[in-house]
Amino acid sequence: MQINQNKLKQRLIMLSFIASILLTGLKFFAFYLTSSNAILSDALESIINVIASGFAFYSVYLSAQPKDRNHPYGHGKIEFFSAGFEGALIIIASLFIIIEAVKRLMDPAPIQNLAEGSGFILFTILVNTAIGYKLLTEGKRANSLALIADGKHLMSDSVSSVVLIFSVGLIMLTGYAWIDSVASLLFGVFLAYSGSQLVSKSVAGLMDASDELLLEKVVQTLRDHKKDEWIDVHNLRVQQYGSDLHIDCHLTLPYYWELQKVHETIHEFENILKNPQPGETEIFVHADPCVYQCCYFCRIDDCPVRQHAFVKDIDWDAAKLVKNEKLYNEARINIQE
Repeated sequence: MQINQNKLKQRLIMLSFIASILLTGLKFFAFYLTSSNAILSDALESIINVIASGFAFYSVYLSAQPKDRNHPYGHGKIEFFSAGFEGALIIIASLFIIIEAVKRLMDPAPIQNLAEGSGFILFTILVNTAIGYKLLTEGKRANSLALIADGKHLMSDSVSSVVLIFSVGLIMLTGYAWIDSVASLLFGVFLAYSGSQLVSKSVAGLMDASDELLLEKVVQTLRDHKKDEWIDVHNLRVQQYGSDLHIDCHLTLPYYWELQKVHETIHEFENILKNPQPGETEIFVHADPCVYQCCYFCRIDDCPVRQHAFVKDIDWDAAKLVKNEKLYNEARINIQE
């Protein structure tokens, strides 16, 4: 399943790359027909699509390679770098577009053949929207930042093209050529914001910032399948590198259990966490022995060494499970209640 998923990601990125080349050519032809600065801005931004899609294809290919001695956690982090690279290119393009828009406002140039040029732009909107939506859908399903970034880029390209068509329509209705440069200026600002968002998410990923949605998904899986013998989970860490998910945690089990039973329980625990994940999941579980304070929230009915009666179960949430300590404080609170 993992191999098929990686092949699907590579095919989608390749589709995006080929489409970006063809659509960029159409946009430059539309600029040739119209001499519109807004259309030129859209065409220049599409060059970024081509470069970004090419780099994204390489990053998806590299992230699919198995871990090796030099990369024990795999190559998935390249997708964060890919998204950051794409965001940086978008910001550079936006600066160039803003500068050109200001120049055209100060020194207007005639615009022509707007209806013909708009027809080509409408076609690019349809293609970009279809491919961008597919990339976003599959990227979220596979937890691939490279696919998501490329999909968002294509969707933002479609949105900006819609604004471009709207501005062209206003020019045709009013005859005010300055609308073209204003639309280009707004487009540049929008691109700068979009690029900065990608760079921010890329840096967060490279710095191993917590993904709260992903963490909550793992915690929900634990809550849904909670076993009586899982006395406590703490020091939970969840990181996504490309399609590979890495989970570390401490699992508290009865201290009197034999090693074989501990091993079997941890194996079941790992499988429960792996089943909902679409990609490869690597889990490291450290087994902790229970202590007498655990009796207050331990749900094992026939425990032969229980020292305190069960008081109240503790609801597991992300805030509790990420702490590097057993749930002693929570147990005290429950006892007081």
